[in-house]
Amino acid sequence: MLRSMKDLLDYGISATDGPAGSVRDFYFDDEVWAVRYLVVDTGVILPGKKVLLAPQAIADAQWDRRLLTIPHTQEEIANGPSWDTDKPVSRAEEKELHTYYQWAPYWAPGVPFGAAPVATPTPPKPPARKEEIHLRSLQEILGYSLEATDGPIGHVEDFVANDRDWVFRMVVIDTRNWLPGRKVAFSPQWIDRIDWGGKMVQTQLPRERIQSAPEFDPSEPVNEEVELRLYDYYGRPH
Repeated sequence: MLRSMKDLLDYGISATDGPAGSVRDFYFDDEVWAVRYLVVDTGVILPGKKVLLAPQAIADAQWDRRLLTIPHTQEEIANGPSWDTDKPVSRAEEKELHTYYQWAPYWAPGVPFGAAPVATPTPPKPPARKEEIHLRSLQEILGYSLEATDGPIGHVEDFVANDRDWVFRMVVIDTRNWLPGRKVAFSPQWIDRIDWGGKMVQTQLPRERIQSAPEFDPSEPVNEEVELRLYDYYGRPH
């Protein structure tokens, strides 16, 4: 099912032996538009500590209770790697995290986004090179302005992801700067560039095409049929 990422913020995290914190942010890969980690505030078990949990660690989701359950104890989470959300995530730190929880590394060949946790094999040592940063904060990009081919039109309001593989399927744009109170959506694959310094998202879609798109109502259920209608509207292959 497709779900609003903003709506998932503040979801509770339940360990095998009790509450373990709440979701404060998501780190996503800006190359493939997939969620890699949930940023969890563990205040209920260890005040001031934030940890990263991979979506593959979610064993059960009770959407009506806004609760995600993971197969780890409170002690495991409390003793796990902590996270400084003001710094970028390095691959070395990711390896440490995956080794600690014994998650399958998403960068390993043949591992799908939603793979179940398994023992982590020792990956081959990559050649030395400057590390590129592709893990980005959802909270950071929300509010970024959208630049169409012929000028600005609104800002990034939300992303919609599939809860099976945690891939972003839609970016929701608030166009109230031009159309008061109106929200529209399109595929994040049609984003051509993100200017992180300038807090701006660029697309090759023209303003008129975005303005005339079907209105996105966040209070209505979002499913793949809605997504397919958007592809038809923009004349893009499914």
